[in-house]
Amino acid sequence: MAISPFRCICGAHYSLSKDRGAPAPSPLGRRSKYSGQSVRAVPMRLLTVGKKRSRGTQLLVEEFKEKLGYYCDFEDTLIRSNPKLTSDIKVQVEAEDTAMMQQLKPEDFVVVLDENGKDVISEQIADLIGDAGNTGSSRLTFCIGGPYGLGVQVRERADATIRLSSLVLNHQVALIVLMEQLYRAWTIIKGQKYHH
Repeated sequence: MAISPFRCICGAHYSLSKDRGAPAPSPLGRRSKYSGQSVRAVPMRLLTVGKKRSRGTQLLVEEFKEKLGYYCDFEDTLIRSNPKLTSDIKVQVEAEDTAMMQQLKPEDFVVVLDENGKDVISEQIADLIGDAGNTGSSRLTFCIGGPYGLGVQVRERADATIRLSSLVLNHQVALIVLMEQLYRAWTIIKGQKYHH
């Protein structure tokens, strides 16, 4: 298996496997380099494209927002899917792309979730959070696209592109998985017992 360094424009390096199925082994034996260290709590933001969330999904999002609030400021922004109400998929994705780009600031550290992104383990998400805090970025923003994915502008703007699973996940499921992994990452950083 060939390992290639994945370099964020912030200068952080992630050794992630090019192979889709397996993450590269962590050089620290599956331990975050920030475990038990003080990490600058960069505010986090989640940008998702979609329609109104189901009641169950929103309840879980609110629960994890509350838990994340112990570690950092957390903002959740839902961008309306298909803002131009078109049947043309290309036009829909471009409109969603433009709407998402309007939400991003130049000083944001942007992480895009994409099915073709790099596989990561929980400790690598913890490393990503710690690295974002060390870059001088004012905010760590995670982007989940609409039903047809993210547009070109957001993909090019990304500092890192990851995927949560080899499975294709429904957007609401991906949202819940991401929220849980962000909470888990903070417990890894803080050395708390949630992550074993």
